[in-house]
Amino acid sequence: MKFALPLRLVGLATVAVTSLAPLNAARAASIFDTQEVTQSSFIAVASPFNRGYTLIVMEQLPGKRTCWAEGGTNPVVIDNLWDTFDFSGHCKRNRDSNGYSIRIGDEDYGLQYLLNIVERNGDLLLVGTPRVGVQGSEILIGRTQGISPGTLKFVLEPGWRFTKRVYQGKVLGHVYFTQGNVGTPPPDNGGGGGTPTPSGFRDIGNDIYKTQIEEAVKLGFIAGFPEDNTFRPLNPLTREQLVSMAFEALRRIPGVNVPAPTAPAASPFPDVPASRWSAAKIKWARDNDIVKGYLDGTFKPTQNVTRAELIAVMKKAAQYGKTLRGLSPNLAAKQNPVTFSDMSGHWADNLVSEMSAYCGVSSPLNERGTRFNPNTASQRNYAATATLRMLNCVKSEQQ
Repeated sequence: MKFALPLRLVGLATVAVTSLAPLNAARAASIFDTQEVTQSSFIAVASPFNRGYTLIVMEQLPGKRTCWAEGGTNPVVIDNLWDTFDFSGHCKRNRDSNGYSIRIGDEDYGLQYLLNIVERNGDLLLVGTPRVGVQGSEILIGRTQGISPGTLKFVLEPGWRFTKRVYQGKVLGHVYFTQGNVGTPPPDNGGGGGTPTPSGFRDIGNDIYKTQIEEAVKLGFIAGFPEDNTFRPLNPLTREQLVSMAFEALRRIPGVNVPAPTAPAASPFPDVPASRWSAAKIKWARDNDIVKGYLDGTFKPTQNVTRAELIAVMKKAAQYGKTLRGLSPNLAAKQNPVTFSDMSGHWADNLVSEMSAYCGVSSPLNERGTRFNPNTASQRNYAATATLRMLNCVKSEQQ
């Protein structure tokens, strides 16, 4: 497999970045045109490479297997799903200057500027830097809004977007980071189905947890899938995704500081390598007694979370959140608990009952009847809702 050389990781002493610096190099009119694209189908990331980062631009092809997943905020950590399968025909990946460049207005700056990743003030910046012999200043295009272990998403600066290069009427695979003139409208890729909600998700319109999903996404502790504007509410949640969601939720408690976890020096569990995107958060959760491993010492990060396991983590997260606020970790009942008809003898019986009384964090399957279904995989819609209820309950606690 051919790999691109890593982009230069510039130190803190580089010149100041401008939003759009003057461009002084003499230019001929571009021979290329531009086509607009669906922005949610593209992502630019800083991918760890040796001791620095390399820029990768991914394109999600419509109706194909999911190429990436997002977790957390500030920064958004990317799960490189494209590394888990043969992504030919599903994803397109550009790794060097042959696959991407800068375009401003009707000019292609590929021959004048290189795209680089620089680290400044606890952030990774995507900038255009003049090639040797070209006069001009750096151009700020995007930033990761923080640094964390793993692959990080660049959030483009206002006015910047993705477009595709066009030559003699043919759309090429080359991706532009574009500011300025509007090009050809994006093609209609079909897709259909579903009416978008205010959150942009076309698959939650009839979901019982629609309101909670939208609030959870607005708060930023869980995200959807940008390639097709879906939330996939009925998909199961994995153990590492739960840890990430709990961590990000606790960071939304006003007036408390939950420091971003640092990259672990060693694997927190035998099956969680230190290089894994979730390793730092899993170590944080383990060290703060929010999660535990299995009897064999493993964590099983990609295993689906059961509804009972979800509630166990919600209780630990609530207790931790209260201590951050200087409160007792006791979770006093806020309402009458539900008497679940299928919990007798289950290891989580008392736990689920307690969290039912704590702002309804535990609730019947699909909010109907009296069955909790503790061993059923937790779906994303209920996981987001339970976390939101836990967070709001912790926030409501008085001194």
